[in-house]
Amino acid sequence: MSDFIRCARTWSLPRDLLPRIVQQYRKTGVTKELLASAARDSLLGKILAAGLKNIDSSREVIKESIEESGRAASHELDRFLTTLGTIATMSPLLGLLGTIIGMIEIFGASTPTGITDPAQLAHGISIALYNAAFGIIVAVPSLVFYRHFRARADSLVVEMELQAVKLVEVLHGERAA
Repeated sequence: MSDFIRCARTWSLPRDLLPRIVQQYRKTGVTKELLASAARDSLLGKILAAGLKNIDSSREVIKESIEESGRAASHELDRFLTTLGTIATMSPLLGLLGTIIGMIEIFGASTPTGITDPAQLAHGISIALYNAAFGIIVAVPSLVFYRHFRARADSLVVEMELQAVKLVEVLHGERAA
């Protein structure tokens, strides 16, 4: 799993991207090649390319274009988290539904005369227990992974925001690369 997380981090936030873009910008200025290579590199590259496209505009316009691109990048990071969160939320409820169905089977084991069929009673109990267990077995890992990836996505968004602010400051001469 750590390889997946490292790969996702590299895809969205390469460590050397900002220095490479600033270096290329200082050599050649804003070119179509610079914008294209930055945008195809990663999510952060798309954000930085949005700022570079508006290099001749005011600081506010650059920041606004970066924020718009950042919202799209944030949405991309969150794309599958909703599904994972829904699974984590719904699986205990589905386990509870199965438990209720097992309870109905248990009540069906008794006849009106008060005689209980032990095999049917055991079957109802096993249905209730299996469904409760399966609901928990699915819910716990999916909730753990949802919270982990939710925190990871939030962390990546904050890191991208910091890199974008650095770019704006470099472009306006307020910070050295």
